[in-house]
Amino acid sequence: MPKITIKAARVNAGLTQRQAAKLLGINPDTLSRYESGHSIPRVDMLKKMSKLYCIDEQYIFLGK
Repeated sequence: MPKITIKAARVNAGLTQRQAAKLLGINPDTLSRYESGHSIPRVDMLKKMSKLYCIDEQYIFLGK
């Protein structure tokens, strides 16, 4: 399976940025920074995202 960006994983899961941020328990601005590559999520957050987006964390690309 090819790598997928955080934003593409969210979009493929059918979630808006605001919805995903709420489910992850973070501010939408924080999620925006993760998706733009300006900030890198901690391992625990990456695990939450991979579970929410139904994708194995090893396939999430942490870049632009």
